[in-house]
Order: sequence, then C-alpha cells, then structure tokens
Amino acid sequence: MAVQKLVLNRLGVFSCAKVSGVLYAAFGLLAGMIFSLFALIGTAIGLASEGGPGALLGLFFGVGAVIVLPIVYGILGFVGGIIAAGLYNLVAGVIGGVEMEFE
Repeated sequence: MAVQKLVLNRLGVFSCAKVSGVLYAAFGLLAGMIFSLFALIGTAIGLASEGGPGALLGLFFGVGAVIVLPIVYGILGFVGGIIAAGLYNLVAGVIGGVEMEFE
C-alpha cells in the first residue's frame, strides 16, 4: 500500500474540548474513588479510636469527592481543551501543522 502524508492544519476547538472534558472527568472519578477509599479508611480508624462524631466527617468528604472531583476535573479539562486547541490552531497557522502518515 502507498503511504500518504497529510498535514493537520486545524483542530475543531469544541470537539477537542468535549473529548478532553470527558477524559478529565473520568480521571476525576478515579481520583474521587481513591480519595473516598482513603476517607473511608480514615473514618474507620477514627471511629475505632475516638468514636466521636468528628470521625464521620470523613464519610462526607469521601462521598463529596466522588461527586465533586469528576465535575471539577471535567470543567477544567473542557477549558484546557479549548485553550490547547486554540493555541494549536494559532501556531499551526503560523508555522504549519503536524505531518501525519496514513496507509
């Protein structure tokens, strides 16, 4: 087969932003689950040693992390995708795009 070289001159800004936002939201969910696990362990240790209501506060942080972190990461990823794609379009317009090979 023949190899064809194409140059990527322009990115769809909102297309990149959507993909970036979803990927970062998935990373946020993973980070929230890890944070929640540590909060659960800390709550169990706190309840075993102190038994006070302050130890239950860790449960709220754990549940909040699973809800809040994906939203925050997703929004930041979306904004970052807009900035990155916009900057790529500016730079590619000045010096040329990325050369890619296709078969």
